[in-house]
Amino acid sequence: MKFIKKGILSTYQNLGNNGLRHLGVNPSGAMDRFTVRLLNIALQNDENQPILEMHFPAPEILFEEDTVIIIGGADFSATIDNEPIVNWKTILVKTGNILRFKKLIAGSRAYLATKKSENNFLPYIGQVSNFDHSKTIRFTEGNEFELLTEKSKKSFENQGFNTSKDSNRMGFRMNAEALEVKTKKELVSSAVDFGTIQLLPSGQIIVLMADHQTSGGYPRLGNVISVDLPKLAQSNMNSTFMFKKVSVEEAEDLLLKQELELQKLKTSIRFFNDKHKN
Repeated sequence: MKFIKKGILSTYQNLGNNGLRHLGVNPSGAMDRFTVRLLNIALQNDENQPILEMHFPAPEILFEEDTVIIIGGADFSATIDNEPIVNWKTILVKTGNILRFKKLIAGSRAYLATKKSENNFLPYIGQVSNFDHSKTIRFTEGNEFELLTEKSKKSFENQGFNTSKDSNRMGFRMNAEALEVKTKKELVSSAVDFGTIQLLPSGQIIVLMADHQTSGGYPRLGNVISVDLPKLAQSNMNSTFMFKKVSVEEAEDLLLKQELELQKLKTSIRFFNDKHKN
Protein backbone atom coordinates (compact mmCIF):
# COMPACT_ATOMS: atom_id res chain seq x y z
CA MET A 1 0.00 0.00 0.00
CA LYS A 2 1.15 3.53 -0.77
CA PHE A 3 -0.25 6.47 1.17
CA ILE A 4 -1.16 9.28 -1.24
CA LYS A 5 -2.47 11.32 1.69
CA LYS A 6 -1.61 10.47 5.29
CA GLY A 7 -4.85 11.54 6.97
CA ILE A 8 -5.01 12.55 10.64
CA LEU A 9 -3.44 10.35 13.33
CA SER A 10 -3.36 7.22 11.17
CA THR A 11 -1.44 4.50 13.02
CA TYR A 12 -1.06 0.73 12.95
CA GLN A 13 -2.46 -0.79 16.13
CA ASN A 14 -2.87 -4.31 17.53
CA LEU A 15 -4.62 -5.57 20.68
CA GLY A 16 -1.93 -4.15 22.94
CA ASN A 17 1.35 -5.45 24.29
CA ASN A 18 1.23 -6.78 27.82
CA GLY A 19 3.93 -7.71 30.33
CA LEU A 20 5.69 -4.38 30.82
CA ARG A 21 3.41 -2.53 33.23
CA HIS A 22 5.83 -3.16 36.11
CA LEU A 23 8.26 -0.97 34.16
CA GLY A 24 5.66 1.76 33.70
CA VAL A 25 4.96 0.85 30.05
CA ASN A 26 1.26 0.56 29.25
CA PRO A 27 -0.14 -1.94 26.72
CA SER A 28 -1.47 0.77 24.36
CA GLY A 29 -3.01 -0.83 21.23
CA ALA A 30 -6.20 -0.09 19.32
CA MET A 31 -8.98 1.98 20.87
CA ASP A 32 -11.67 -0.34 19.43
CA ARG A 33 -10.11 -3.74 20.00
CA PHE A 34 -13.30 -5.66 19.24
CA THR A 35 -13.29 -4.31 15.68
CA VAL A 36 -9.62 -5.28 15.29
CA ARG A 37 -10.50 -8.85 16.27
CA LEU A 38 -13.54 -8.99 13.99
CA LEU A 39 -11.69 -7.74 10.93
CA ASN A 40 -8.70 -10.01 11.43
CA ILE A 41 -10.99 -13.01 11.97
CA ALA A 42 -12.87 -12.19 8.76
CA LEU A 43 -9.56 -12.20 6.85
CA GLN A 44 -8.34 -15.29 8.73
CA ASN A 45 -5.41 -13.33 10.12
CA ASP A 46 -4.01 -13.67 13.61
CA GLU A 47 -6.37 -11.68 15.85
CA ASN A 48 -3.46 -9.60 17.16
CA GLN A 49 -2.17 -8.60 13.73
CA PRO A 50 -1.77 -4.80 13.53
CA ILE A 51 -4.30 -3.02 11.36
CA LEU A 52 -4.69 0.63 10.36
CA GLU A 53 -6.57 2.85 12.82
CA MET A 54 -7.86 5.97 11.05
CA HIS A 55 -9.54 9.24 12.00
CA PHE A 56 -11.35 11.67 9.72
CA PRO A 57 -10.07 13.13 7.41
CA ALA A 58 -8.71 9.66 6.64
CA PRO A 59 -5.84 8.73 4.29
CA GLU A 60 -5.98 8.04 0.57
CA ILE A 61 -4.33 4.72 -0.22
CA LEU A 62 -3.03 3.32 -3.52
CA PHE A 63 -2.86 -0.47 -3.70
CA GLU A 64 0.29 -1.69 -5.41
CA GLU A 65 -0.83 -5.33 -5.58
CA ASP A 66 -4.07 -7.28 -5.49
CA THR A 67 -5.29 -7.18 -1.88
CA VAL A 68 -8.29 -8.37 0.09
CA ILE A 69 -9.48 -5.67 2.50
CA ILE A 70 -12.19 -5.16 5.09
CA ILE A 71 -13.13 -1.91 6.84
CA GLY A 72 -14.97 -1.65 10.17
CA GLY A 73 -15.60 0.60 13.13
CA ALA A 74 -16.61 4.11 12.09
CA ASP A 75 -18.33 4.75 8.76
CA PHE A 76 -16.26 7.21 6.71
CA SER A 77 -18.12 6.61 3.43
CA ALA A 78 -15.34 4.56 1.82
CA THR A 79 -14.88 4.32 -1.95
CA ILE A 80 -12.65 2.35 -4.33
CA ASP A 81 -11.88 4.47 -7.38
CA ASN A 82 -14.83 6.65 -6.30
CA GLU A 83 -17.27 3.70 -6.24
CA PRO A 84 -18.91 3.28 -2.79
CA ILE A 85 -18.07 0.21 -0.72
CA VAL A 86 -19.60 -0.92 2.57
CA ASN A 87 -18.09 -1.61 5.97
CA TRP A 88 -17.82 -5.09 7.48
CA LYS A 89 -17.48 -7.03 4.21
CA THR A 90 -14.37 -8.40 2.52
CA ILE A 91 -13.54 -6.80 -0.82
CA LEU A 92 -10.94 -7.69 -3.45
CA VAL A 93 -9.00 -4.58 -4.42
CA LYS A 94 -7.01 -4.68 -7.66
CA THR A 95 -3.54 -3.28 -8.32
CA GLY A 96 -3.80 0.45 -9.00
CA ASN A 97 -7.11 0.94 -7.18
CA ILE A 98 -7.33 3.89 -4.78
CA LEU A 99 -9.18 3.80 -1.47
CA ARG A 100 -10.70 7.11 -0.37
CA PHE A 101 -13.01 8.20 2.44
CA LYS A 102 -15.57 10.87 1.52
CA LYS A 103 -17.26 11.96 4.76
CA LEU A 104 -17.87 11.01 8.38
CA ILE A 105 -21.20 9.22 8.71
CA ALA A 106 -20.95 7.65 12.18
CA GLY A 107 -18.31 6.81 14.74
CA SER A 108 -14.87 8.19 15.40
CA ARG A 109 -12.29 5.58 14.34
CA ALA A 110 -12.33 3.41 11.22
CA TYR A 111 -10.11 0.35 10.84
CA LEU A 112 -8.62 -1.21 7.72
CA ALA A 113 -7.39 -4.81 7.72
CA THR A 114 -5.67 -6.31 4.70
CA LYS A 115 -4.48 -9.64 3.34
CA LYS A 116 -2.45 -10.36 0.24
CA SER A 117 -4.66 -11.93 -2.42
CA GLU A 118 -3.49 -15.54 -2.95
CA ASN A 119 -4.91 -18.39 -5.08
CA ASN A 120 -5.59 -20.60 -2.03
CA PHE A 121 -7.31 -17.87 0.06
CA LEU A 122 -11.11 -17.86 0.17
CA PRO A 123 -12.32 -14.56 1.66
CA TYR A 124 -15.38 -14.70 3.87
CA ILE A 125 -18.07 -12.60 2.20
CA GLY A 126 -20.69 -12.36 4.96
CA GLN A 127 -21.32 -9.27 7.07
CA VAL A 128 -19.51 -9.54 10.41
CA SER A 129 -20.83 -6.69 12.59
CA ASN A 130 -23.07 -3.67 13.02
CA PHE A 131 -22.23 -0.37 14.71
CA ASP A 132 -23.61 -0.04 18.26
CA HIS A 133 -25.58 3.22 18.54
CA SER A 134 -26.84 2.84 22.12
CA LYS A 135 -25.88 5.57 24.58
CA THR A 136 -25.56 3.58 27.81
CA ILE A 137 -22.11 2.80 29.16
CA ARG A 138 -22.08 0.04 31.77
CA PHE A 139 -19.49 -0.03 34.55
CA THR A 140 -18.53 -2.04 37.60
CA GLU A 141 -18.04 -0.29 40.92
CA GLY A 142 -14.51 0.87 41.70
CA ASN A 143 -12.52 0.87 44.94
CA GLU A 144 -13.30 4.51 45.73
CA PHE A 145 -16.94 4.64 44.60
CA GLU A 146 -18.02 4.81 48.24
CA LEU A 147 -16.21 8.15 48.63
CA LEU A 148 -19.04 9.81 46.67
CA THR A 149 -21.88 11.45 48.53
CA GLU A 150 -25.25 9.69 48.24
CA LYS A 151 -26.47 12.51 46.00
CA SER A 152 -23.47 12.12 43.67
CA LYS A 153 -23.89 8.34 43.52
CA LYS A 154 -27.41 8.85 42.20
CA SER A 155 -26.32 11.69 39.95
CA PHE A 156 -23.60 9.53 38.41
CA GLU A 157 -26.23 7.19 36.97
CA ASN A 158 -28.98 9.73 36.31
CA GLN A 159 -27.35 12.46 34.27
CA GLY A 160 -25.84 12.67 30.82
CA PHE A 161 -22.06 12.98 30.40
CA ASN A 162 -20.70 14.76 27.32
CA THR A 163 -17.38 13.79 25.75
CA SER A 164 -15.06 16.80 25.98
CA LYS A 165 -12.94 18.22 23.15
CA ASP A 166 -9.94 17.55 25.41
CA SER A 167 -10.37 13.78 24.97
CA ASN A 168 -7.70 11.67 23.29
CA ARG A 169 -6.22 8.17 23.17
CA MET A 170 -4.98 8.55 26.75
CA GLY A 171 -8.34 9.44 28.27
CA PHE A 172 -11.85 10.78 27.59
CA ARG A 173 -12.82 13.73 29.74
CA MET A 174 -16.57 13.79 30.40
CA ASN A 175 -18.48 16.96 31.27
CA ALA A 176 -21.54 16.95 33.54
CA GLU A 177 -22.71 18.34 36.89
CA ALA A 178 -19.72 18.04 39.21
CA LEU A 179 -19.64 15.02 41.53
CA GLU A 180 -18.78 15.44 45.20
CA VAL A 181 -17.00 13.27 47.77
CA LYS A 182 -17.93 12.98 51.45
CA THR A 183 -14.46 13.99 52.61
CA LYS A 184 -11.37 14.82 50.59
CA LYS A 185 -8.41 12.55 51.28
CA GLU A 186 -5.01 11.84 49.80
CA LEU A 187 -4.81 8.49 48.01
CA VAL A 188 -1.81 6.31 47.30
CA SER A 189 -1.25 5.84 43.57
CA SER A 190 -2.86 2.59 42.48
CA ALA A 191 -3.05 0.51 39.32
CA VAL A 192 -5.41 1.68 36.58
CA ASP A 193 -6.52 0.10 33.32
CA PHE A 194 -8.27 0.72 30.02
CA GLY A 195 -11.74 1.84 31.09
CA THR A 196 -10.93 3.02 34.63
CA ILE A 197 -13.19 5.94 35.61
CA GLN A 198 -11.29 8.49 37.67
CA LEU A 199 -12.73 11.44 39.59
CA LEU A 200 -10.77 14.64 38.96
CA PRO A 201 -10.34 17.39 41.62
CA SER A 202 -12.82 19.50 39.63
CA GLY A 203 -15.58 16.94 40.25
CA GLN A 204 -15.59 15.88 36.59
CA ILE A 205 -14.58 12.40 35.46
CA ILE A 206 -12.10 10.96 33.01
CA VAL A 207 -12.31 7.49 31.47
CA LEU A 208 -8.85 6.10 30.76
CA MET A 209 -8.41 4.78 27.24
CA ALA A 210 -5.85 2.76 25.25
CA ASP A 211 -2.81 4.96 25.98
CA HIS A 212 -3.58 5.28 29.70
CA GLN A 213 -0.89 5.55 32.37
CA THR A 214 -0.21 2.46 34.49
CA SER A 215 -1.09 4.03 37.87
CA GLY A 216 -2.84 7.08 39.25
CA GLY A 217 -3.81 8.81 42.47
CA TYR A 218 -7.32 10.02 41.62
CA PRO A 219 -10.32 8.14 43.09
CA ARG A 220 -11.38 5.18 40.92
CA LEU A 221 -15.15 5.32 40.74
CA GLY A 222 -15.46 2.32 38.49
CA ASN A 223 -14.37 0.58 35.34
CA VAL A 224 -16.22 0.54 32.01
CA ILE A 225 -16.99 -3.09 31.16
CA SER A 226 -15.00 -4.61 28.31
CA VAL A 227 -17.92 -5.02 25.91
CA ASP A 228 -18.78 -1.29 26.14
CA LEU A 229 -15.27 0.09 25.62
CA PRO A 230 -15.56 -0.04 21.80
CA LYS A 231 -18.79 1.99 21.98
CA LEU A 232 -17.02 4.66 24.02
CA ALA A 233 -13.97 4.55 21.73
CA GLN A 234 -16.23 5.29 18.75
CA SER A 235 -17.77 8.41 20.32
CA ASN A 236 -17.16 11.88 18.92
CA MET A 237 -16.78 15.22 20.68
CA ASN A 238 -19.98 16.20 22.54
CA SER A 239 -21.40 12.67 22.41
CA THR A 240 -23.71 12.12 25.39
CA PHE A 241 -23.71 8.94 27.47
CA MET A 242 -25.49 7.63 30.55
CA PHE A 243 -23.61 5.40 32.98
CA LYS A 244 -25.23 2.27 34.42
CA LYS A 245 -23.71 0.19 37.22
CA VAL A 246 -23.68 -3.59 36.78
CA SER A 247 -22.27 -6.43 38.82
CA VAL A 248 -18.98 -8.13 38.03
CA GLU A 249 -20.97 -11.30 37.29
CA GLU A 250 -23.11 -9.48 34.72
CA ALA A 251 -20.04 -7.96 33.11
CA GLU A 252 -18.46 -11.42 32.86
CA ASP A 253 -21.66 -12.88 31.35
CA LEU A 254 -21.74 -10.14 28.70
CA LEU A 255 -18.09 -10.73 27.84
CA LEU A 256 -18.70 -14.49 27.59
CA LYS A 257 -21.64 -13.85 25.26
CA GLN A 258 -19.43 -11.67 23.07
CA GLU A 259 -16.73 -14.34 22.96
CA LEU A 260 -19.32 -16.93 21.93
CA GLU A 261 -20.38 -14.69 19.04
CA LEU A 262 -16.77 -14.49 17.90
CA GLN A 263 -16.51 -18.28 18.07
CA LYS A 264 -19.67 -18.55 15.93
CA LEU A 265 -18.04 -16.28 13.34
CA LYS A 266 -14.89 -18.43 13.30
CA THR A 267 -17.04 -21.55 12.87
CA SER A 268 -18.96 -19.91 10.01
CA ILE A 269 -15.71 -19.04 8.26
CA ARG A 270 -14.37 -22.59 8.66
CA PHE A 271 -17.65 -23.98 7.29
CA PHE A 272 -17.50 -21.52 4.38
CA ASN A 273 -13.94 -22.55 3.55
CA ASP A 274 -14.65 -26.28 3.82
CA LYS A 275 -17.72 -25.96 1.60
CA HIS A 276 -15.89 -24.10 -1.15
CA LYS A 277 -12.74 -26.18 -1.09
CA ASN A 278 -14.59 -29.49 -1.56
